[in-house]
Amino acid sequence: MTVSLPRHDWLEREHAHLLRADALTSAHRERASRREKHPVWDFLFTYYNYKPAQLQRWHPGAGVQLEDAAERLNWRWYSPGADADSAIPDASMFANEKSELAALIERMLRRTASRPGQFGCFGLHEWAMVYRADEHRHPVPLRLGQAATDAVVENHDLRCTHFDAFRFFTPQAVPRNRTELTRDDQPLFEQPGCLHAGMDLYKWALKLGPLIPGELLLDAFELARDIRLLDMQAAPYDLSAWDVVPVPIETAEGKAEYVRQQRGFAERGTRLRAELLQAWLGFDHPVAVSA
Repeated sequence: MTVSLPRHDWLEREHAHLLRADALTSAHRERASRREKHPVWDFLFTYYNYKPAQLQRWHPGAGVQLEDAAERLNWRWYSPGADADSAIPDASMFANEKSELAALIERMLRRTASRPGQFGCFGLHEWAMVYRADEHRHPVPLRLGQAATDAVVENHDLRCTHFDAFRFFTPQAVPRNRTELTRDDQPLFEQPGCLHAGMDLYKWALKLGPLIPGELLLDAFELARDIRLLDMQAAPYDLSAWDVVPVPIETAEGKAEYVRQQRGFAERGTRLRAELLQAWLGFDHPVAVSA
């Protein structure tokens, strides 16, 4: 059964979404206007390469009909609804135009959701990215210095399961990881305890465009923002100049705090994965995930 939103209702939701998106991105936009860099928050807009304007655009989600929305009939992946001048985000149109992307996103969401979370990595991917390196990705000092940072890596078991973190390991750190990861194998190793898998829900939501309700997109962005803070709190960098309080994973207390937050993010991510799949495909559209 198609849900239909009168124009007054969907315009109210669109306005509320814009206010929320503006609040979430205002600090970044202000820094960008001054050409000011931030080692924690820029990641959400540079690594993922999405602009604040993309977060500001509200959509109702797949199969939700917008009444009196003729202006949206020219928007990508919208089709005419059952009523005159109505428009509806079309999951079939997306699947036909972006079949490989649609299959990848579904595979990643379903397979990640099907696995138990792993909570023994302690955020050491960031340490592996500077292991025995003369130059670092962030031009800030290391909290423990290079030798002590290297020693932390050498005294721990690297258990990274996320290719987009692993690919930035230094050459010396790569063979220390429990598993050698590749892009093609990414769906085989992704698991819900991984911080980056949680942040990537923001990426998948944006790639699905109008098929995801705007409110859910901003929920995914908020999760990515919260995870990003822990990601850098647990990193080897000294970020005190940006008022970032470290979670010292080289200590037992730091490890316990990291895992406590990691479990909370995994729970939020699990709920969001289910909501993304429901909004996009619905319970009536199960799609088998191929090997």
